Amino acid sequence: MYKSLTNSQMKYIISLSRRKIREEEGCFVAEGTKCVRDTWDYFNCRMIVATKAWYDENGHSGHLDKIVFANSQQMQRISQMSNATDVIAVYDIPKREISDNSIRTGLNVVLDNIQDPGNLGTIIRLCDWFGVHNIFCSPNTVDVYNHKVIQATMGAISRVTVKYCDLGELLTNYGDMPIYGTSLDGKNIYKTDLSATGFVVFGNEGRGMSQAVSELSKVKLRIPSYPANVQTSESLNVGIAAAITIGEFRRRTALAGK
Repeated sequence: MYKSLTNSQMKYIISLSRRKIREEEGCFVAEGTKCVRDTWDYFNCRMIVATKAWYDENGHSGHLDKIVFANSQQMQRISQMSNATDVIAVYDIPKREISDNSIRTGLNVVLDNIQDPGNLGTIIRLCDWFGVHNIFCSPNTVDVYNHKVIQATMGAISRVTVKYCDLGELLTNYGDMPIYGTSLDGKNIYKTDLSATGFVVFGNEGRGMSQAVSELSKVKLRIPSYPANVQTSESLNVGIAAAITIGEFRRRTALAGK
């Protein structure tokens, strides 16, 4: 028996655009065929809202207990995207823990007050690409379950754990490990020794790292412009800087045969 989307369900899904409601309800929304198909095996699904045409092409019998059908006008109303998609999934926010061993044996990314959802989503995606499994965020960093973040991860949110915490406490507790902070006045990353494990900190898009976090960073790293001493852009987008930086860490690891 097919179920149709009700007005109360529409209101509920629309309410999940607000961080407060997501946190109270413990769930988030993913939109679009690729995003939904890349995530539905990793999160507990409360509901899949889709058009009948989408289900006929992409669904299967295993989804029948979760599927709710909607027409295109309803999809437009509940979508958080400028152009509504044909499928929206509502997932439980997972209870993920990061073990001490995982922290100590891996490279960890730390985000200090990142504000742009696209930047956070991009960083999650590149961490997935480079095998970085843990991201630690300051409490004032944009919500990882913001729909723009989820879309930008392109499914990588399924495989990377993002934890919000007091960064000062985190870095102090792991003060025996390498802690790198990215800064315009840091050392040339290409001429600096890099560890296969530790923490790499990326600061706010406009202000960089906070003073407290900067003081806990043992080594400051800078991506040099080219050629030297020639006027260029003031800085790099944090997502681009993260890609170059983490890529260099992984290149060094590969050269060392680890």
